[in-house]
Amino acid sequence: MTYFDNDVQQLKYEVLSETARLAFDNSLTAENLMDLAAVIVPDGESRMRCCIYKERAIVNERVKLALGGDSKNANIIEVLNIACDECPVNGIEVTASCRGCIAHKCANACPRDAIAIVNRHAVIEKNKCVECGRCVAACSYSAIVRHTRPCVNACKTNAISINKDTKKAMIKDDKCISCGACVYQCPFGAIMDKSFITQAIRMIHESDNNQNYKMYAVVAPSFVSQYANIPEITTGKVVTAIKELGFHAVIEAALGADMVASLEAAELVEKGFLTSSCCPAFVRFIHKNYPALTDNISHNLSPMAQIAKIIKQMDPNGRVVFFGPCIAKKMERQRESVKDYIDCVLTFEEMQALFHAKNLKLEKLEETPLDNASYFGRIFAHSGGLSAAVAEALKEEHITPEQFALKPAVCNGITECKAALLKAGRGVLTENFIEGMICEGGCIGGPACLSHSSKDKKLVQTYGHEAIEKTIADAISIFDENYKI
Repeated sequence: MTYFDNDVQQLKYEVLSETARLAFDNSLTAENLMDLAAVIVPDGESRMRCCIYKERAIVNERVKLALGGDSKNANIIEVLNIACDECPVNGIEVTASCRGCIAHKCANACPRDAIAIVNRHAVIEKNKCVECGRCVAACSYSAIVRHTRPCVNACKTNAISINKDTKKAMIKDDKCISCGACVYQCPFGAIMDKSFITQAIRMIHESDNNQNYKMYAVVAPSFVSQYANIPEITTGKVVTAIKELGFHAVIEAALGADMVASLEAAELVEKGFLTSSCCPAFVRFIHKNYPALTDNISHNLSPMAQIAKIIKQMDPNGRVVFFGPCIAKKMERQRESVKDYIDCVLTFEEMQALFHAKNLKLEKLEETPLDNASYFGRIFAHSGGLSAAVAEALKEEHITPEQFALKPAVCNGITECKAALLKAGRGVLTENFIEGMICEGGCIGGPACLSHSSKDKKLVQTYGHEAIEKTIADAISIFDENYKI
């Protein structure tokens, strides 16, 4: 059964699953951890690299990240240097498509005289080339190309550069917003997010079947689309599987979204202009690139943190683990305003690894209903959902367009976020609410989704319409009754 888009995710899954299996068995010894590489990469021919020994060396580095990674590195994303050695480093290069034309537009366009014509063909003198790209644009035959590494191309905040000496990727922490685009886009799996999967398992063990304290799983609404290509695995079966891991209750982050929509609507009316606070990568992007707009960021918590705060208020001894598609949530959990509410953040990739480590066959499980959010809270999972929820909250509070007219700028992806923030910074944005989603499509496009299916938005919409609570107010009011925790 295939859960993932590509083999890099599969390898990551194998490492996480085997590490989790040892943790569940209380067998996380140094000897067993060293043996994992041989389990994942058995004797025989190599599958991915030059030899099985290099594959095993890379697996060992992945195991370190599965155990939490470098504690001295505050960033949640790390580069595996040993795995970062296969991408082209030639920069701008003349290809075989060069026709040896007599116009020599490439040479004439070069400001450093870095292009020579040898035997009627263009040749780039690397010691002179500054990779400005003018020759690329000038060539009539598109015979000159710029090789951009996938990680560099994926990072729209310019947080990734290439070390000139080692040729390895480097992450500039002052620019990184932990969105995880580089993690998903690196075709060699040389960039990976730290995992806290063993920390979650330790909490499950120490709860002693929820006797010492209760374990609460908060799941992002995009979880309904994680098994889009496996119809036998339904939402109810995923909920059952999470409880089988040792959780007392499974609660939708969408209920937190209902709460946030209500709070954010009130704040918007009060202040007149806001940017959303739900996407942690978007919030970090504003702090690092548009500091003048930080006061305009909604002061409300994200749906994850909001529902966790309520859980902690109702059960101060409880432990809350969030499951979602977002790597940036791991950084959000470190914030002073959040860390007391969320005990651990895991991705959907890690959730499936936990299922595998416990030998849970999801398709064979019984259904457990999950109904503690409205349609509007659930559609936060896709771009535009937050704005629709805020509009609904204003309607439910009987705030008419004459009293306050919501004008949302729905930003789908970082490029649109940049454009809206730039306008806001210059005072020319006509909208009064910026819904910022760094991932294309919103949370359903998160880097740690099991798959990125075209069905995702439709599935979220369908799941939203299945909600018994049709209004935000109804969803919020019944929480205490349904979850007497």
